[in-house]
Amino acid sequence: MKDNAMTTSKSKIVEMTEAAEPVVSKAAEAAASPLKDGIAKAAAGFEATQAKMKEGVGKAMKTAEELVAFNHANLEAMVKSSQIWVTGVQDLSKHMAAAAQASLDEGMSAFKALSAVKSLKDAFELQSSFARAALEKSLTESGKLTDASFKLTEQALAPIAARVTVAVETFAKTP
Repeated sequence: MKDNAMTTSKSKIVEMTEAAEPVVSKAAEAAASPLKDGIAKAAAGFEATQAKMKEGVGKAMKTAEELVAFNHANLEAMVKSSQIWVTGVQDLSKHMAAAAQASLDEGMSAFKALSAVKSLKDAFELQSSFARAALEKSLTESGKLTDASFKLTEQALAPIAARVTVAVETFAKTP
């Protein structure tokens, strides 16, 4: 009898288990469904975030590359400007040295002429003539030097001015 009662109990337990199985299964699915939805939404959000991050990094890299290229062009303009300036200053120095040599030669010629004069009147006229010629030549050379200096400055600043124009145009377009 004990065996019979146990069999009946086991049988009822099996029946109850079988009857409860669909309910438990539905309850488990109902509980797991929001979790699955949450995981799916999190995965989609992660993928979207990853795509935005890749896009942002791509834009940052492009901007960095453009900035490097822009600064490289600025450096090239500075080098070119410096080369123009150095060459121009050398030319101006040569011109000034030539003018100084010519002035010295003229001074020596005037001194020789002065040492050969016979009268004070001739010496005074010669000295006045030399002083007038030296002043005129000095003013002429000064004007030439000023003009050459302005031209040199314009030429040396041209590459930098071009880069400033590019910078204004570039940064005016930037949103």
